[in-house]
Amino acid sequence: MKTSWRSASLVASAAAVLALTTACGQESGTPSTGSQNVGATAAAGDYTVGGIGTATASGTSAPEAGQGAAAQTSTAGELNVSTNAELGNVLTDKSGLTLYRFDEDTAEPPKSNCDGDCATAWPPVPADDAEAGAGVDEALLGEVTRADGSKQLTIGGWPAYRYAKDTKAGDVAGQGVGGKWYALAPDGKKAKLADLPGLSTRKDPELGEIVVDKNGHTVYRFLKDTAWPDPISACTGACLEKWPAVAPVDINDTEGVQKKGYMNFTRPDGVKQQTINCWPIYTFAGDKKPGDTNGQGVGGTWYAAAPDGKPIGAPEK
Repeated sequence: MKTSWRSASLVASAAAVLALTTACGQESGTPSTGSQNVGATAAAGDYTVGGIGTATASGTSAPEAGQGAAAQTSTAGELNVSTNAELGNVLTDKSGLTLYRFDEDTAEPPKSNCDGDCATAWPPVPADDAEAGAGVDEALLGEVTRADGSKQLTIGGWPAYRYAKDTKAGDVAGQGVGGKWYALAPDGKKAKLADLPGLSTRKDPELGEIVVDKNGHTVYRFLKDTAWPDPISACTGACLEKWPAVAPVDINDTEGVQKKGYMNFTRPDGVKQQTINCWPIYTFAGDKKPGDTNGQGVGGTWYAAAPDGKPIGAPEK
């Protein structure tokens, strides 16, 4: 009997799924299903998080003393593109300070509507000596004459500003202030992180390639968990309040994550949890924004997950 194209396709698809969810017990030669009922109890280590906080500011508040006023009013110099874990690519000046745009300004024609106290909190970037660095289109650079006669840099027609409360390179404290101020993307648009897959990877400056969820939050491994022959989570009860289990993510909604051993299992509480290489994965309640890795090394048992599911920086057994 001839096999129809549809039948052959279904067989091939089933084989592919089976290959991806084949048992975590592969190393010991014992297969398991893609969904398991498992259970274990263990207390997670206590944690402390330092330096986490948020700041708010109105669109026209004056800066506090000693916040580098000279740097905020200096010329732009060579403009560069900086990658921010929360916002993606943002435009910075020669000192690495983030440049912003104001929703009450206009780009066609360019016009600044930020003067007085507003310009104290948001110093206009002088157009003098501004030049395009790597990743910046020189054709987008321009200038606008302000009410006081000074020349202000524009990007894609939008007047550019710094924020007085950004004190060092990489700061983005001005993002979203008053619902009107936003970091500038290299093309003059508002900087915004592109939509991420359910699970993907990013390059962390200290940890290297780590797994992140759809919100850009770091994904972690718990050393007390078990992967073989079946996944077992040792994080239950109050532990899950600090370390939420990652819900199942379709394998087609991942990027850069190892496919072998990629499966989910059912926890004792009935909740399904995702694994990478059969290891249960979690996020950390102490990570408040994309790019945070406050869970790294907590209790000597929690570590950021590598694309192959290994715990980054964990002591070797």
